[in-house]
Formats: sequence, C-alpha cells, structure tokens
Amino acid sequence: MASKYGPQEQPLPGEERCAVEEVALVVPETDDPSLPVMTFRAWFLGVTSCVILIFVNTFFMYRTHSFTISAVIMQIAVLPIGKFMAATLPESKYSVLGCSFSLNPGPFNIKEHVIITVFANCGVSMGVGVITIIKAYYKQTLNILCVIILIRTTQVLGYGWAGMFRRALHEKEPKTKGMTRMQFFLAFLTISFVYYTFPGYLFQILTLFSWVCWVWPHSITAQQIGSGYHGLGVGAFTFDWAKISAYHGSPLVTPWSSILNVGIGFIIFIYIIVPLCYWKYNTFDARKFPIFTDQLFTTTGQKYDITQILTPQFDLNTTAYDSYGNLYLSPLFALSIGSGFARFTATLVHVALFHGRDIWKQSRAGVKNVKLDVHAKLMKSYKEVPQWWFHMLLLGSIALSLLMSFVWKEDVQLQWWGMLFAFSLAWLFTLPIGIIQATTNQQPEYNIVAQFIIGYVLPGKPIANLLFKTYVRMSTINALSFLSDLKLGHYMKIPPRCMFKAQLVGTLVSGTVNLAVSWWMLESIDNLCVVEDQHPKSPWTCPKFRDIFDATVVWSLIGPERLFGPGGLYRNLVWLFLIGAVLPVPVWVLSKMYPEKKWIPMINIPVILHGFAKMPPATPTNIASWLIMGTIFNYFIFKYRKGWWQKYNYVLSVAMDAGTAFMGVLLFIALKNEGIVFKWWGSVPDHCPLASCPTEPGIVVKGCPIFT
Repeated sequence: MASKYGPQEQPLPGEERCAVEEVALVVPETDDPSLPVMTFRAWFLGVTSCVILIFVNTFFMYRTHSFTISAVIMQIAVLPIGKFMAATLPESKYSVLGCSFSLNPGPFNIKEHVIITVFANCGVSMGVGVITIIKAYYKQTLNILCVIILIRTTQVLGYGWAGMFRRALHEKEPKTKGMTRMQFFLAFLTISFVYYTFPGYLFQILTLFSWVCWVWPHSITAQQIGSGYHGLGVGAFTFDWAKISAYHGSPLVTPWSSILNVGIGFIIFIYIIVPLCYWKYNTFDARKFPIFTDQLFTTTGQKYDITQILTPQFDLNTTAYDSYGNLYLSPLFALSIGSGFARFTATLVHVALFHGRDIWKQSRAGVKNVKLDVHAKLMKSYKEVPQWWFHMLLLGSIALSLLMSFVWKEDVQLQWWGMLFAFSLAWLFTLPIGIIQATTNQQPEYNIVAQFIIGYVLPGKPIANLLFKTYVRMSTINALSFLSDLKLGHYMKIPPRCMFKAQLVGTLVSGTVNLAVSWWMLESIDNLCVVEDQHPKSPWTCPKFRDIFDATVVWSLIGPERLFGPGGLYRNLVWLFLIGAVLPVPVWVLSKMYPEKKWIPMINIPVILHGFAKMPPATPTNIASWLIMGTIFNYFIFKYRKGWWQKYNYVLSVAMDAGTAFMGVLLFIALKNEGIVFKWWGSVPDHCPLASCPTEPGIVVKGCPIFT
C-alpha cells in the first residue's frame, strides 16, 4: 500500500498525537524542512502588506466614520500575488554583502504565506493614542525622541514577556466527494461578499432585527427588553457576520467549553442581574438613565458634558465639578466595570489553583522532561530562539522607558517607580491571561483595573494614567500576540528564528509607519480631533480617541476616589475584587473531591465573567448571536458531522471573514466615504427609539415620555 506521506513529510515513529481533538483533526502532523521560508517574496509581500495596512488603518482611525482593513484581506490578497511572482520572477541567484539568494526559489509555499501573515498582523500601536491625546486634547508639545521611545518600548516590551513565558489553503487534496476546501472557500467568499451589501448598506435592519419593538412601539419597558442596540436584546438577532464576530472573534474557532462558559456568564448577567438591579432594586439610581449605554450622566438623567468641569488647560475645575454635580453611569455600564474587578482577581486565583503546580514544575524542570507531541518533535529539527534575544529586548525596553520617565518627566507625568509598577503588573498578568487565552480562545481584559489602580495612586495626572494603562495593556497584548504567532508557527512547522525575525521586523516597520502618519496628521490638520474648534462638517472628529480622552478624565481627573471611595455611589462594587478571588475556590475544591467528574474543571470563572466584559459597546444581541452560531458549529456539527467539521469549519470561518471584510472596504470607499446614503425604512437598524429613555418619575429627556 502506498504511503500517504511524501518523501520529505514522514511522521515520527512512536509519536504522541496532539491531545486537543480539534487541533489533531485539522493540523497536519507532517513537515517538509526543505521548503524555503524567508524568501525575497516573503520579505517583499510581508513588509508591503504591513505598510499598506498600517498606513490605511492609521489614516482612517482619525475620521468620524473610521474603518479598519483586516489582516485577513492581505492574507487572501497575497496568495495570488505570491503565485504570480513564483511564475514570473527569474530563478537566477544574486549575491549581496556575501549573502546569496534567489528571487524565485520555487513554487510559492504555505510557510512563506504564514510568514507574510505574521508581518501583516503587526497592528497599530496604542502609543499613538497617547501621543494624540497629549497633542490634540491637552495641547502639549512632545520631543520627537520621547515619542519614538514611547512607540518602540510599548511595542517591543511585550516580546520580552513572551520570551520569559514561551515555554509554558496550500495543501493538495485527494479527490473526494463534495467540494475541495479551496472550492468551498471561494464559494463562501463570494456568497459572503455579495450578501454583505444587504446588512452593510441596502438593508441595515438585518444588522439588528428587534421585532419586539414593532409589537410594542409605545412601551419603554418592552423596548428596553427587546432592543438590540440599547436594550437587553431579548428576541433580537443579527444576520450580520461582522456583528457576530466583532467582540469575541469568530464563534467557529472557539472551543465549545469556552462558548458554554461565556453563555453562562451572559445569561446570569443580562437576564438575571441587570433586570433585578434596574426594575426591582433601582441600584445606583438606575431608572434615571437608559438601561444600556456607555454614556455618562448627570443626576437629572442628562448626558454629562465633561468640558463643563475642565479648565482651559484640561485640569479638573473642582468648583465647576461641585456645581455641575457628580458623574453617573448607566446601570449596565457600572456593573460591567464591577465585573472587571472580579475578573481581575478571579483570573489570578483560577490560574494559581488549576495551573499553579504545572507552572511551578515546568519552571524548575525547563523543557527537559516535558512530554512532546508530534508537532513538538517535528519542531526539534529547527534551531530555537536563544533566550538572551528576548532578555536583551526586555532590558532595552525597560531602560529606554525609565530614561524617558527621567528626561521628560514633566511631559509624561509617570515617574520611574510608576513605570516599574506598570512593568510588574504586565509581568504578573501576561502568563495567567495567556493560559486563559490558550485554553479558551478568550482574552480577559483589565484596562479598567489598570486605570483604577493608577487613578488611586496618582490622582489628577491624566497623561500618567493613560501611559500606565498603555504600558500595562500594550505589552501584554504584544506578548500574547507574539506567543500566538509562535503557536501558529509551531503547528505550521515554521523555524522559530524565522518567526522571531518576521514579528520583530514587522513590529518595527508598523511602529515607524504608524508614528509617521499620526505625526504628519497632527502637525498638518488644524484642530484635529477637537470637535469644539472644528468646522461643523469636518471629518476629523476622532471618536475613538475622544473616548480615550473621556476615560482619562473619569479615571484620573475625577478619579476613582470620588466614584468608588468612601461615600462614592459605586463604592460597593469594590467588593467584587474579593468576590472574584473567592469564586474559583469551590470549583477547584469540587474538582479535587470528584476527580472522575471531568466537567467540573471545565467551569472557568474568568471566562464566565468575560461573558459580559465588552458590553457596552458590544450589545447583548452580538453576544447571543455569537453563542448560537458557536453552539451550532462547535457542538452539534462537531458532534454529529465531524467529517464535515474537520474539512470545512475553519475554511468557512475565514471565507466569511474575508468576504465581509472585502465588501466592507468596498462599501466604505465607494459609497459611505462619499456621503452616498440609501435611505428607507430598512436602512435603519433596531427601530427602538424609546429603549434609551429613563423610567424614573420626573426625569425629563428630549424625545422621551415623562413618568409621573
């Protein structure tokens, strides 16, 4: 009988298959070490795709109607270009500085494609947000060297953490019944591309279909319950893939156990806790405000105008604040912040209890006694990245960050000990969050906790608050992104040193383009982002950066002491730090008492608390539709049609992402950016105008009935 493996693709004898069934089903357990990786094509297409993505995304990030080009677009676009280059470039060898290479070393292969994808995945730096807030809103000048250090250190610091924690569509298919993966991909790419013209432009009500509001068009309560945008979304649903996958990623690539945990948290929060707090107990004066919004309010239910409490230098005017009144949050927004407190401590305790022993053993034993699966054995053929490479990046980033805090301390406001505190918090959380993400495909966030902590430590220092959050969050995100790329490279058998070079160079290129575009716009466009000083029709309102600026005012100038300290309206939410720490304990105890019950360790408290972490801006309809889609594909189809799932599930996910992204870009450039709007009843989603109304007697809001 003929072997199913090629001459260079033999499996290892006595190999251990991957323990994760979903991985074992879809990831090839062979390798061809002869395939070239860091080719001219890979460098050219990788750097080019990185530059294009960062330039476009940075430029449009400042516009009122911003949009983002997904890396999946470049991933698809470079495939035919790579094949074209392989068919047309000369095969001659060239020598530069003693290094010989060929423009065309052979057919365009999957390893080159993976490397190009790694280049393209290097995203926009959060450091640009800091620079924009400082220059556009706080009207401060910045030394260009300080700016470069800020961008570089916030990007590269995470690679050091990754190095410390890293230990922890090309294939030719045989002819079978049904479509090949490529045929299936092209079919659903076309279908999703054409279909998105409806929810994306012509029939936008498909984005959020809230039929409850049609049945009760004059009832505030019914619309609060049924609205997909501004309510609990009961009965509402979406036919828009972009909305389904917007906040928790594609439901087709998330494990069923993770979907179930998210679903439990979502149901408890949206259908039990929020209704009780709003309608029964009127928690935090809830009925004075809309039930679902991330807006800030005054005690009379009006939107809170932050400019009323700031001096011309954007400091807090305490006299104006006392006169204008305290800041209030919508009930769901306040509870969502509280859930972040619980998620913070639950993540630490969960990982310590369920993974602490393994982490300790592995840290002491290194990798010598680790049991290797087939993929790890195949990767032994390639040189590892020396640990000192990571250590140099880490130490260099820390040294430059501290230099910045000494030399430009008046500009950045964050002193050296604040920098070290940020590094410590990032180091503390990278491993626990990485473990949660690796096992559940969900990444718990702790932005608010970082701002809460530094807001207490350094009140009245908005730039320090923003910088602290950026260093904590950005370094963690970059570390996890790098580890995710290493995991991709591990399964696709990419030499680790090639992955390191691609990720590092891609990061340096993206940071340079990111900074250049932002600096150019800040210097050349008058009143960029400052709506109050702009022409009414100016397209440069920067809604994303305005949200960040408002957050610095809330968490630094007003400060957590006024909101969560003694006498603060939201002081009891601080107890959720303790509750979050306690919740994983009974689950762990039960898992030890009943080791035969394999479902008990699958109860993941951080992921349950993550089920409502991104609301708002995520809506209950986004999450509910994500849960339904994930259940259909990763429970029912995986269980009853495993062969179909193995062949097509991930291909379908990529096809839906790509088709939607391509049409989204086309609609924006051709129609929305030109102000061409198709207006009719079906072009307005939701149709629930009363869902944003308060229900407290005596509260007067424009467009809402008054309760007496």
